[in-house]
Amino acid sequence: METSGHSKLVSDIAHLVQLLQQEVTDGEAMLSELTESAIKVVPGARHAGITIADRGGSVRTAASSTSRYPAMLDKLQQTHRQGPCLSAAWQQHMIRIDDLAHEERWRAFSRDALEQTPIRSILSFQLIADQKSMGALNFYAVQPAIFDDDAVEAGLILATHAALAWKLVRRGEQFRSALGSRDIIGQAKGMLMERFKIDAVQAFELLKRLSQNTNTPVAMVARQVVESEHPS
Repeated sequence: METSGHSKLVSDIAHLVQLLQQEVTDGEAMLSELTESAIKVVPGARHAGITIADRGGSVRTAASSTSRYPAMLDKLQQTHRQGPCLSAAWQQHMIRIDDLAHEERWRAFSRDALEQTPIRSILSFQLIADQKSMGALNFYAVQPAIFDDDAVEAGLILATHAALAWKLVRRGEQFRSALGSRDIIGQAKGMLMERFKIDAVQAFELLKRLSQNTNTPVAMVARQVVESEHPS
């Protein structure tokens, strides 16, 4: 890739992810926007999708381009518990398949993928990872050996930026959830303080004990207290 072309690619990808961060605050929506736009910057890509897998073996397509093929391939990976997207998510940062017809690493998956889809080339990058689940950003094409080094470099850059954007979005969602929990817990504490003539510490201790006795999160117990006082 020429220096000028490389610089423009990096700039285009960074601009794309920046726009996603500014315009989209919902994680799933951000991923959908990402896959729609990603195929425009990865040479040879015709379809894109994001695979999310958990340690229990569940596999889902968190987002995909307008094509049905990413979801079909994820379903096959769940069925066979193997495939390039899962390996990229759990084991390696990047996996490239030049031709499914000659792929030896995931034979059952490759066989069914060839029978059920026209996909021949796959490029997968680890996107997100935590203790419970991992994800991969995937690109697909019907032509064999379509993803060259430029495509790999573009995918790596995009996956790196996208992972950072995803973490920021998730952090924002967690922050908003924490704020919401704090508000509902505060309301419940106020009601308990007024009803039972106790202080704030005793009210929170009561919520905590109710949570432990019922194996229910404190925020949910608090919401039940509030809703019992003001039924809809």
